[in-house]
Amino acid sequence: MNTVKVKTKQKPILTMHGISKAFPGVQALRRVDLSVLTGEIHGLVGKNGAGKTTLMAVVMGLLEPNEGIIEIGDHTYRSMNPKEAMQAGIAFVPQHVAMMDSLTVAENILAGELPKNKLGLIDWKGVEREAKQRLNKLNLHLDVTKRVEGLGVAEKTMLAIAKALFGKKAKLIILDEPTASLSRADINRLFNFVKSLKEKGASFVYISHHLEEVFEICDRVTVMRDGRIVGTEYVADIDIPKLIVMMVGEDVEDYSRKSTCTDEIVFVLDQLTRRGFYEGINLELRKGEILGITGLQGCGAEQLGKGLFGLEYRGVGEVKINGKEFTAKQPIDSFNEGLAYLPQDRYRFGLIGLRPVRENVTYPILNRLIQMINLINRSKEKQIVEEFINELEIITPSQEQAVRLLSGGNQQKVVFAKLATTKPAVLILHEPTQGVDVHAKMDIFRIVDELASQGVAAIIISTEIRELMGICDRIIVMNNGRLTDEFLKGAKNTTPENILDAIEGGKNNHE
Repeated sequence: MNTVKVKTKQKPILTMHGISKAFPGVQALRRVDLSVLTGEIHGLVGKNGAGKTTLMAVVMGLLEPNEGIIEIGDHTYRSMNPKEAMQAGIAFVPQHVAMMDSLTVAENILAGELPKNKLGLIDWKGVEREAKQRLNKLNLHLDVTKRVEGLGVAEKTMLAIAKALFGKKAKLIILDEPTASLSRADINRLFNFVKSLKEKGASFVYISHHLEEVFEICDRVTVMRDGRIVGTEYVADIDIPKLIVMMVGEDVEDYSRKSTCTDEIVFVLDQLTRRGFYEGINLELRKGEILGITGLQGCGAEQLGKGLFGLEYRGVGEVKINGKEFTAKQPIDSFNEGLAYLPQDRYRFGLIGLRPVRENVTYPILNRLIQMINLINRSKEKQIVEEFINELEIITPSQEQAVRLLSGGNQQKVVFAKLATTKPAVLILHEPTQGVDVHAKMDIFRIVDELASQGVAAIIISTEIRELMGICDRIIVMNNGRLTDEFLKGAKNTTPENILDAIEGGKNNHE
């Protein structure tokens, strides 16, 4: 039953009535009612596959609903195409912002409307002047002469919002996981920008799996589950536990596990150094152990993970797996020598979005599937993929479904399946729960726990301290490229407060 509390007489900028959408074999939306008010930041949350993306695709004109109507301002639509949605003032800023990276900020803002002089040539000084004026109106201070490829993720997101407000005259902007790969400082900057635009009358739909952010920035929040609206609440009237119950239909406790760590050392780092990123890294990892590494943005943990896997230069120092020198300099060599890596940005480094689930799972082990006449054993390949789909509970219509069409949680499971096929001795995971819902997080922890029980040694690089406390045998804090503090599971000093203190410059950082 839909529940909506009304405390204001603000006029809705968007109202959806009885929206339903079905795909072959799947009822994605079931008579959905949604209202977004003028000048409101409206949160939209739910498990992966709850229907959030499908609902927003209907709003943007990318999908035609089977039934229902959409009201935007004074206009009513049975369905829209993308052009009509843009004309109605709807804009979408995806998690991975697509801009014309090789062009400047000014050129991106004024694309399609570059001012010209009397000779019909582009007035470049006018371009820069107009771009500055537009950004200044939004209190957004960017170097308009800088190429977009040189901007940070937060700056690109803010630029995309500004472009939507000016170029497309957007009245309602949909933000999809805008903070997924941002530092806390960049999140604060983005939130301040969004709040300032709200004060100017802009409206936002804010989609996120980070529930604490919903309470930080949203006025109201709508919860979806299984294609239905569970309810809409003012954030001041609820808390995170109640929101989780609305999302999953039950309480979800923090994950906790029994250690599977043995005394056998399988991974050794000895004085590993890469100047400017990390220095003197000494580390021993045991069979079945799960180690957490955490720290501030730029602490060196990200570069350490990439360097070990071969995505970046590793530096100097000794690395051993199962007593043998680890010499891999490229990802394929790392797989072959027993080390696998799950990247933070699964879209760029972990998946081939246009290719099917089957190919994404098996491409690291194709050489093992080749038969005598240099042909791939398709039956064996499909059997392997089917086993992982069942074991990891990957929700997909078939093995041939393009990975980009899966939900974020299921995409992450496909990456796990790919890594598991290589049967690694050491598994490095960078922010493995980023961009997935609370239920999918539990699935991911269960998968890591199962791999550890099979003898895999895992390193989890993450800023989610409570998650690390639940899953890890040890947590090590990294500061300025050095390992500074260690916290053991179950020890009295292993508390979120003490770990945060160490991260932010605790007792051992300058000894």
